[in-house]
Amino acid sequence: MSDGLRARVRAGDREAFAELYAEYSRAVYNHAYRLTGDWSVAEEVMGDTFLDAWRTRARLEPGDGTLKPWLLGVATNKARNANRGIGRRLAFLARRPAPAPVADFADETAGRIDDARQLAAVRTVYGRLRRGEQEVLALCVWSGLDYAQAAQALGIPVGTVRSRLSRARARLRKLAEQRLAEERTEPPHRRGEVQREAAFAALPYQEFQEEPR
Repeated sequence: MSDGLRARVRAGDREAFAELYAEYSRAVYNHAYRLTGDWSVAEEVMGDTFLDAWRTRARLEPGDGTLKPWLLGVATNKARNANRGIGRRLAFLARRPAPAPVADFADETAGRIDDARQLAAVRTVYGRLRRGEQEVLALCVWSGLDYAQAAQALGIPVGTVRSRLSRARARLRKLAEQRLAEERTEPPHRRGEVQREAAFAALPYQEFQEEPR
């Protein structure tokens, strides 16, 4: 990314904004999906985010810092609005047949099986977290923002980010463990059961216990 991008964006330089889009569109898209659990809604959130960023570019503070927290903050607000209609989307997803399992002809070790079960449990219970907890996890863990950047994105104190992230990790770990215990005793999956999916397919379970970069 070229130098002085923030100043160029603030000045309405369209080439600079194209650079901004090329650099961060994927990060904004992934962040939106983590908060909404819906690919099509994530696309809408991403488009709305960059449209709003262009319209409000003059409000950017001068400086040389990364614009990622600013964009993810806008995306978080857009995702909040999109999630108000999550009930209708989940009802639609509930009527869809479950995806066919992917065959794996490699020898599976017990450790890999356990990791897959843990990850599935995390994906299932993520939607049970409070909105603020979901947002700090998405920003600090999956989008790689530090505490100060996440605070900037959300418009909250750094201390609030720290406390929310700590609670989110603890609650997510507890809920995932409860889910794993339930799976050992519950009957086979019922057709039509609603489960909220999130884009964490490549995320190691242990990452929830690490400090953000």
